[in-house]
Amino acid sequence: MGSHRIERTTEDIKRELTAIFRELKDPRVTGAFLSIIRVEVTNDLSYCTVQVSAMEGLDRAKEAVKGLKSASGFIRRELGHRLKLRHVPELIFNPTDSIEYSAHISRILNGLDVSQKEEENDESV
Repeated sequence: MGSHRIERTTEDIKRELTAIFRELKDPRVTGAFLSIIRVEVTNDLSYCTVQVSAMEGLDRAKEAVKGLKSASGFIRRELGHRLKLRHVPELIFNPTDSIEYSAHISRILNGLDVSQKEEENDESV
């Protein structure tokens, strides 16, 4: 299978997983603001690793991953129906804190921006 096809399949899986997550009724999943950070599929389409992050932090993402693992059979079946894949990969969900980390970096950068403007105002006086 060519790498272009793997990339296209990966993007299709990411798009459909986003839609499927909205349909889940598990309170561990619906109560969190989840984001799929990265989807990696093996060349033979046997495994799919999904990096999931929650706006509330890593602990909330870990709780949501527990809900996703319990619903993995439903999610695989839905992926198979929506993408018409011959073999639906086994889903491996991993929590990550990248949303929380990027928000922290953004706060730091915003703080630097204010300091820079103050220095420019001091120099112009």
